[in-house]
Amino acid sequence: MQRDSIDKIAKTPEDRMLLAKLWDKINGGIRKNIVGQTGFLSPRELEMAEFLFGDAPRLYAFGGYVDAERKMLVYLPDYLEKDYLLSEDSPVVCLEGSFFQGDALSHRDILGALMGAGISRETVGDICVEPGRCVFFVTQEMAPYILDNLSSAGRTALRLSRQDLNQVRLPQPVFEIIKDTLASLRLDSVVSSGFRIGRALAADYIRSGKTSLDGIPCEKPDKEVAEGAKISVRGLGKIRLAQIGGRTKKDRISVTIQKYV
Repeated sequence: MQRDSIDKIAKTPEDRMLLAKLWDKINGGIRKNIVGQTGFLSPRELEMAEFLFGDAPRLYAFGGYVDAERKMLVYLPDYLEKDYLLSEDSPVVCLEGSFFQGDALSHRDILGALMGAGISRETVGDICVEPGRCVFFVTQEMAPYILDNLSSAGRTALRLSRQDLNQVRLPQPVFEIIKDTLASLRLDSVVSSGFRIGRALAADYIRSGKTSLDGIPCEKPDKEVAEGAKISVRGLGKIRLAQIGGRTKKDRISVTIQKYV
């Protein structure tokens, strides 16, 4: 682990500032032999951080549940076991919200309410929503403030409570199923089909840096998409290439795409 690796990994001044901040937080914990933690990181930020810290012992990526997209890096001193991450003292807290099912709140609604309450993005992890219920993950420090101050999302009343990380019941995502045939599995083709936009416009979204493939920004329209890959496009939403089928008589590829709603 070397701090001078930051300049080799960072691609922008913002990356450099982020990595320096992560370095200070984790190494502060290591030096003092206490828990050291970052805020929640996007998949790209986490990838950079893992390059920075390498195989550092007792360093864990944790977002509250196994398949979390946004995760913290947490250093645990040798007197704490890994199950500390699921305890009441964990740096990650799960909050559950219930609301009138007919209001059909979305991920964007919940995130907007949190940001509108002055809460920074790095203190909020994954947000999972289903009709009448949402589950989201926040830092231990921010949880009391949210419980005391967040009572609605837009005009919809929210009733919040803290949940045991060992007993989290995640909402099941709701999808619109899209079946189509594509000339290729290029990223612009999949985005075009999944969001029902022209391929040229899809390519523009990708080149402009608005698209992430499995959480990693991608600006290459011709990038091939694998089965199971998740694609997010800022301003449009999120899709998943759920299944790649066989070829049709016209030599096109049959696909099934799930669009998150």
